[in-house]
Amino acid sequence: MKNYKNDRRPTDNNKKGEGKSRKPYNKEHGERQSEDNAPEGLIYGRNPVLELLTSGRAPDKLYVASGDREGSITLVVAKAIDMGVPVVNVDKRKLDSMCCGANHQGVAALASYKEYCSVEDILAIAEERGEAPFIVIADGVEDPGNLGALIRCCDIAGVHGLIIPKRHGATVTAVTAKASAGALEHIAIAKVANIGYAIDTLKKNGVWIYGAEAGGTSIRHTDMKGAAAFVFGSEGAGISRLVSEKCDFIVSIDMYGKVNSLNVSCAAAVVLSEAAAQRHEK
Repeated sequence: MKNYKNDRRPTDNNKKGEGKSRKPYNKEHGERQSEDNAPEGLIYGRNPVLELLTSGRAPDKLYVASGDREGSITLVVAKAIDMGVPVVNVDKRKLDSMCCGANHQGVAALASYKEYCSVEDILAIAEERGEAPFIVIADGVEDPGNLGALIRCCDIAGVHGLIIPKRHGATVTAVTAKASAGALEHIAIAKVANIGYAIDTLKKNGVWIYGAEAGGTSIRHTDMKGAAAFVFGSEGAGISRLVSEKCDFIVSIDMYGKVNSLNVSCAAAVVLSEAAAQRHEK
């Protein structure tokens, strides 16, 4: 595994320690778990289902509301037929029941949920692309919809992978897949037993850890070009104390209005966009 310890480093006042020799670690795999009431493996919504099919991961079945064959749903059905996926026409009320009343847009697919990978796999993705690791860590994000929106932010920014905890946090569900708007199919996700250990692993591989919290150095004045992982905390409590103590830097978004906080996915969009812009500077 490539070591990034000689890369250029930020020099703001929130630096908590110097770079150390960083080595790979053993793989750590998670288990699939559902957090909503929809059938396990159900993905609904036109864009999420189309992205599923486009990714080449064929579902077991495609359910389409009877008579609903207009607009983008025709592309979904055509792609499924080309892939040999059984297309089942069902009453809209049946889809409503399957999706627990969520907005399915007339289509749902039954497939295995995305397989989780290891932290080492995410580092390997960056190495294969010839890029310094660009990683996001969700520390206790509890709402599956927020997790899906965070995954969408990761994809837009070009993040190599997302790390989530096995416990005390949302996992990938039908709600997550819908909220990701198809991005779930393009982001590697590692589910780990201990976020702190995962951070230690990243540090051993030369990755600097940035915690997104109030009271830190402005992201506009922080160099985030090198190997970096960004930690975003839970909706209520933010980053946990133990995880915060492991961060090399604490960075914040400049705010000029009356509200002093953002939804986790909104905050991630701002921070990751700035980091991505720095990484792509000529």
